[in-house]
Amino acid sequence: MGGLLAEDVQVILKFTINLALIYNLLYDTHILYQGENIAMSLLGIDVGTTGCKVIAFREDGTLLAQAYGEYPLIHPQTGWSELDANVVWENIATGIQQVATQTKSDPVEAISVASQGEAVTPVSATGQILANAITTFDARTAGICDELKQHITPLEVMQITGMPISDIHTLPKLIWIQRNQPDIYRQVSKFLGFEDFVYFKLGIPPVVDYSLAARTMAFDIIHKCWSEKMLGLADVDPTLFPKTAPSGTVIGEVGSKIADELGLPQGVVCVTGGHDQPCGALGAGIIRSGEVMDATGTVECIAPAFTEPVINQQMIDGNFACYPHVVDGLYVTLGFVSSGGVVLRWYRDTLAQAEVTQAEAEGRDVYDILLRDIPDAPGTAMVLPHFTGSGTPYLDLESKGAIVGLTLSTTKGELVKAVLEGISYEIKQNLAMLQDAGVVINEVRAIGGGAKSQKWLQLKADMFGKKVIALDISEGVCLGTAILSGTAIGKYDSIETAVDQLVTPRDVYYPREALAQQYDEKLKAYAQIYPALRDLNYQL
Repeated sequence: MGGLLAEDVQVILKFTINLALIYNLLYDTHILYQGENIAMSLLGIDVGTTGCKVIAFREDGTLLAQAYGEYPLIHPQTGWSELDANVVWENIATGIQQVATQTKSDPVEAISVASQGEAVTPVSATGQILANAITTFDARTAGICDELKQHITPLEVMQITGMPISDIHTLPKLIWIQRNQPDIYRQVSKFLGFEDFVYFKLGIPPVVDYSLAARTMAFDIIHKCWSEKMLGLADVDPTLFPKTAPSGTVIGEVGSKIADELGLPQGVVCVTGGHDQPCGALGAGIIRSGEVMDATGTVECIAPAFTEPVINQQMIDGNFACYPHVVDGLYVTLGFVSSGGVVLRWYRDTLAQAEVTQAEAEGRDVYDILLRDIPDAPGTAMVLPHFTGSGTPYLDLESKGAIVGLTLSTTKGELVKAVLEGISYEIKQNLAMLQDAGVVINEVRAIGGGAKSQKWLQLKADMFGKKVIALDISEGVCLGTAILSGTAIGKYDSIETAVDQLVTPRDVYYPREALAQQYDEKLKAYAQIYPALRDLNYQL
């Protein structure tokens, strides 16, 4: 065989080079294609008072995996309420491990945390937890705010912090630790809420978002910084609090060693979340002024959003806070009924054994049977749903439940209707007070167990005189954190885009004018029940 000519060699060389270029182009295209289709997930953590949820969502809002852990409240003395932050973290870590195991094909890309408010954990410079966290409704701080009122008025406190002055907040807890646990106080490097505590345990210098910082009663909600005035009154060094940032801020990556321990991939970013109720409001699509979340569970809670801070004596009188939403540029307040859906459960367990038996035999939801025969029009019987005390505006823990207006012709259906009306009357009173204080309320977005009942939603629309939108949201708090983290890392163009994509209205209920007028009249009678029974309940 003869040798190759120079021209032949050049042709072969060119062919080889072109073939390599084509191969590289195809390979790069394949890698890019694969990269575009690698499914990633967003991890939301909801740290509650007695348990935590860890939930992974796909970018389209699909719930991929979830875990739940419970931890006990500790009561060293009557009226004291604490959590062991170590035990809380163990439950969160276990939840992350369980979810990470289930999302190997959709690895976690970002984490954001929602948290209960007010609770505080003291941590040393070496990272040691120095004492149990004191939770919101711990009574040891009683009377501390009365002392603060000698140096500052409740209106001044609200003008700075957005909080009605109260012993439940974090600042009075720090004063108590100063006085009663000085050895612990001297060792503290940082006082952490549970949002910033989780980031700290993930290996990131702790950062707290504006909404949770506000629950301390030490944060200036106008200037978005720790308040020199409030900390000065309490003699608290501002460096004992973590740094603050808006919700939806990338604050760092999970530590490499910690990621391995939790089964997370390397490079997972952490994004500031917020106080649990504003996160839930975001998960319900509350992103514009005039929108209100109505979450019906054991407690019924409303969270209106508005663009300008509403700070006045009427807000103080109603025990309504005003603090940053997790959505930039908005503020929120909270109103609640301590005994919401739990009163309907009391009725089921106490007075509806026949319906429970029927539901079990027919494989039906007992609440569908209970609500089947409720009348359409407002009833004569009325229920004051203060079975665990009142919520806002009174915050009267000594108030008791009551049923009035009974006759021999009162039916079970009318009594069930009175339960639903009583809970809804409480919310209507809150809505009316908020509107009088200057909060704009246009529409109500309903989530939670109560949002499954068409009859209750129509009742609310009639009573509130507002459009009520039912949403298919089961895990609104964690979804809110997923929206924050997904937007922060560029999965969504904006919060608004994410909400439009992930939060879909199921049904819309409009007020019927004739019934709305009847409820307005009956509210005048309902509003007299609590004042008339207050002294009697204290005697009881």
